[in-house]
Amino acid sequence: MTSIRPKTTWHKERAETILRALETTVARGLKSEDAIEKLRLIGPNEIAATEDASLGQSLLHQLSNFMILLLIVAAIISGIIGDVIDTIAIVTIVVLNAAIGVFQEYRAQRAIAALRKMSALSSRVIRDGKKVQLAAADIVPGDIVLIEAGEVVPADMRLTETTSLEIDESALTGESLPVTKQVESLDLDDAVIADYLNMAFKSTQVTRGHATGVVVATGRATEIGRIADLLQSRPSALSPLQMKLERLGRRIGLAVILICTVIFTAGLLQGQPGLLMFLTALSLAVAAVPEALPAVVTMSLGLGARHLSKLNALVRRLPAVETLGSVTYICADKTGTLTENRMKLGAIYFDSHQHTELAALGNGDASRRMAEVMALCNDVEDESEVLKGEPTEVALFEAARTAGFEKRVLQRTMPRIAELPFESERRYMLTVHETESGALALVKGAPERVIGNCIDQLTAGRRSPLDPDLLDVAEEMAASGYRVLALAYRDKLTPTDVTSEASLESNWTFIGLVGLSDQPRPEAYRAIEQCKLAGIVPIMITGDHPATANYIAARLGISDKRTDTVTGAELQGLTDKELESRVEKIRVYARVDAEAKIRIVRALQKAGHFVAMTGDGVNDAPALKHASIGVAMGQRGTEVAREAADLVLLDDNFATIVAAIHEGRRIFDDIRKFVKYALTTNSGEIWLLFLAPFFGLPVPLLPLHLLWINLITDGLPGLALSVEPAESNVMRRPPRAPDESIFAHGMGVHIVWVGFMIGSFTLATEAWALHRELPHWQTIVFTTIVIFQLFHCLAIRS
Repeated sequence: MTSIRPKTTWHKERAETILRALETTVARGLKSEDAIEKLRLIGPNEIAATEDASLGQSLLHQLSNFMILLLIVAAIISGIIGDVIDTIAIVTIVVLNAAIGVFQEYRAQRAIAALRKMSALSSRVIRDGKKVQLAAADIVPGDIVLIEAGEVVPADMRLTETTSLEIDESALTGESLPVTKQVESLDLDDAVIADYLNMAFKSTQVTRGHATGVVVATGRATEIGRIADLLQSRPSALSPLQMKLERLGRRIGLAVILICTVIFTAGLLQGQPGLLMFLTALSLAVAAVPEALPAVVTMSLGLGARHLSKLNALVRRLPAVETLGSVTYICADKTGTLTENRMKLGAIYFDSHQHTELAALGNGDASRRMAEVMALCNDVEDESEVLKGEPTEVALFEAARTAGFEKRVLQRTMPRIAELPFESERRYMLTVHETESGALALVKGAPERVIGNCIDQLTAGRRSPLDPDLLDVAEEMAASGYRVLALAYRDKLTPTDVTSEASLESNWTFIGLVGLSDQPRPEAYRAIEQCKLAGIVPIMITGDHPATANYIAARLGISDKRTDTVTGAELQGLTDKELESRVEKIRVYARVDAEAKIRIVRALQKAGHFVAMTGDGVNDAPALKHASIGVAMGQRGTEVAREAADLVLLDDNFATIVAAIHEGRRIFDDIRKFVKYALTTNSGEIWLLFLAPFFGLPVPLLPLHLLWINLITDGLPGLALSVEPAESNVMRRPPRAPDESIFAHGMGVHIVWVGFMIGSFTLATEAWALHRELPHWQTIVFTTIVIFQLFHCLAIRS
């Protein structure tokens, strides 16, 4: 199938020009034969499924890990020397890990499948001059499509006619509010999708009004199709723990070969039986490989995932639990993650003063009239204590009700008798109510539009000249992160006024301004502070306006005057090298698209950071896959985002990410404790067998002893170490460097010298027992090394 790429200048051109270019008209649409030919050339309007890896390929990929190969060799050796129990244990561990990996690869393919489900099933299209219901997959560029409230947009369209059209593009752009659309061409060069007000995009939801548009892109050529391509572009990457275990396996493998060769040769030179030394060398090889490590890792991650589920974090990929502990940057979506995802009244301005307390409503003529506008000038429906309506109207409705102004109560004495609904050209809503003193018009809308229609204002209970600085006040409120609306009224309307739209739109009296915002979550403040104490840098990435983003980021402590803010348009103007040079100083990204988010993640990763990316929309999914760990929202997130993520927050709360990081750090600490314990005890056994020939002592332990120690003394205490509680300073230390060795912070030295000490003391015990001619000297040696190992286990718990 061939596909076309999106033409990025559709928004610039007049609708008539596009119709001519696509050889179609709004009245007649395409001819059926032309549409069929286009469908044959371009292909169906759907996201094609990708060819998944076969079960055998997935299994082979899982078994190619060096640590797993080392364990398979150990299992074969165990079988050769007759240790069936160890062989079964190792094979079980290998099979379990391979099964988990195969399942994770299968789950990764479901993100594209979820994306395909989002498309509309059918749409109303004009073909041959007739309206027909057509399968969305059969739509082609040039088709004229009709959309209305409640429908899903079937393809990328250039709008030709709109009536009060609003579209929820949050899944695609990150915008928290529905976007009001228009048909006029837009002269935009460095713009992001959220700025294309004359376009409707595939898989977005129409929330209000209706429209007609001409299809300009279908299938993979749409914005949603481009995101599907980005979802497939991620190279397979190992988690920090997987990379460390891979390196550990290689080192152990090389060390085992070298040491076993030395011990076998030394035994032969000492005159020991060749078969005994061969079996001893093989037994030591098995003992030196910490085969319980994959089991401990799986158990630690599994228990960690279970604990995280109780903290409202659902783990979709087990290694992600530990990856959280390596995170150095958290790129967090603003809406719903750092904020409550619910508009609230945060500021009110009347009587020439700004107030933040809602208690101020209703205490004077102006504030009482303001509360009436908020309660009555809306289309909110109060059904069974569930409010249905636009987020801004719901916020005003709730604020009025909190102040004691119930819509249902007011409507008894002030019933609505007429209205002018909100439209993109009008930019305000007006309702007319019947009162004892005559008809009353109540207005709310954009400050510049409402104030421009006012002739005076209500101040201290009387009308006074209009303040010329009102628009400046509105701009100051907007700069503080508020969505500002102006309220006005006109009383004593005549019947003629009520029926005349021109009359209703004039001679208003200004009441005040209201500032609405999506307030930060209370727990987000402490979570951001914990991030900073833990050496983690929080970054805000949002589709919202820069002023709103900066306001929230400053309140939460994410940004300050020393940090940069970059918009999507500015990001487009930066080369990758320029972005990489600035990325560590930027704390806020506003109005960014899917590709920009991937660029941010890659720039941080090139700077040596492990990046956690949060998101909920389709546009977030590619970045979630490219990030070191993707975190999706469970409540408001799309299925596409959830399938692409490693972790799903069931409460959409940023504080939950911080709790998950705490758990990830604990898990890595416990895995390091096990590695420290297992390799130190193995080191003790190696030193014991290595030094014995040089002191003229017989082989201290038989193959059976070594295998028993390996199975019982190494394995069971190691499993106990995997569930140790977190250290007290786990969130007061910087994140681990991505390239930090698992032997860092002196662990390698500890393994060597403590192992040497265990081996030396045990060797001294052997020499003493032989000197005393004790018949059970080998039992004494076995008991001594086991006791040393158990005491060592207790010593490294903290």
